[in-house]
Amino acid sequence: MSWSLPTLGELESAAELIYRHMPATPQYRWPLLDAVAGTEVWVKHENHTPVGAFKIRGGIVYMDMLLRTRPDIRGVVGATRGNHGQSMGFAARMTGTSATVVVPRGNSPEKNAAMRALGVAVIEAGEDFQEACEYADALAQDRGLHRLPSLATELVCGVGTYALEFLRTAPVLDTVYVPIGMGSGICGMMAARDALNLPTKIVGVVSTGAPAYKLSFEAGRKIEHDVTTLLADGLACRSPNEDCLAAMLAGVDRVIAVDEDEVAAAMRSLFIATHNVAEGAGAASFAALMQEKDAMQGKRIGVVLCGGNVDADIFAKVLAG
Repeated sequence: MSWSLPTLGELESAAELIYRHMPATPQYRWPLLDAVAGTEVWVKHENHTPVGAFKIRGGIVYMDMLLRTRPDIRGVVGATRGNHGQSMGFAARMTGTSATVVVPRGNSPEKNAAMRALGVAVIEAGEDFQEACEYADALAQDRGLHRLPSLATELVCGVGTYALEFLRTAPVLDTVYVPIGMGSGICGMMAARDALNLPTKIVGVVSTGAPAYKLSFEAGRKIEHDVTTLLADGLACRSPNEDCLAAMLAGVDRVIAVDEDEVAAAMRSLFIATHNVAEGAGAASFAALMQEKDAMQGKRIGVVLCGGNVDADIFAKVLAG
């Protein structure tokens, strides 16, 4: 592996840095959600961060490292469907660095607007996330910019602080469901679970329209797959990260796929029970719990609401059923 899962000390140091810029997010048990799932459910509310998603944590830690080790950088460039880009924008503004983000054509207008409001230069290129990544690679080369990775030690270390908070504050969880985009969220959960020496089982969640990580996990090797998911765009991964996959093969119990209808139903359930907005990827963990509802009876379950950045018109249609 080109990076390894962070230790407890590294997670705690990252948390200390992050809390200079944002508070810890809450984890709540909602009685109406328990009733829907038929078991005890704890929700980690990463929709409560300053950019509405967990990615901000990795951005803060990565940019801090970059400014300490590369104070001469001309700027940073990365690719995203939105939340990683907002994280980049927040962290770049925090450190006085310029940020350019490449998004696929047809990307969420509201996520694009949120990035621009943070001072990010947003460029639309490519038909999916993978093509946007390739364009960002070329841009970094042409303009002499630092190419921000989708996964790196510092990103996982920063992101892992959400899991450290969750697992330390909630009662011991039997199982926790974690959405998988490129994989920083599930790597962070594995790191925190292992650092705290807990027995919690980790279940990865992908979209049926972006099954690459599920196929790869089950085959034990990297398998690419075309992406068709729209509602759960934060899960739109075509090409898994091999280091993340290796970590998952060692530390994840299973990976399950949820379809667009299941995600929409979970978004509605979360709003009705908690009055929190969950984007498609953010609701995927609860959708997965509902898919395995019968097997989870009598257990204490954790779900990661990793983000709440969904366009208003899309959310209105979801709520209308």
